[in-house]
Amino acid sequence: MDYYRIFTNIAFNPLTLIDLPELINKAKDNWFNQTLCQVNKCVVRLGVVKGEFHWHKHEESDEFFLNLEGKLIIETKENKIELLPFQGFLVPRGILHKTSAKERTVILMIGESTINPRGTRELSS
Repeated sequence: MDYYRIFTNIAFNPLTLIDLPELINKAKDNWFNQTLCQVNKCVVRLGVVKGEFHWHKHEESDEFFLNLEGKLIIETKENKIELLPFQGFLVPRGILHKTSAKERTVILMIGESTINPRGTRELSS
């Protein structure tokens, strides 16, 4: 069992204020991921992370990362990207990737509403 706390329920309906600082302060786990809302056919997720996520891919959905605080590292088989605050990066569907953060990092992720945040694990990596 992994230590990821991932909640795929939509936490906020339309026309509802989303207070990110309040949610970030409440996140006490090393790897917290909450779906905030749905926008058309996509969802916006909040991640408060520290540590390493497993190698995985999303066959049916691109995944966009926007770093708000800290430093997020996104690795693919070809690249290693370090996202600083207010930098973003798009991982296209089907691309094997792994995210990690050495310090507490706050990110927003956007992907199709059907996306499984855990993705399909790559067991050989």
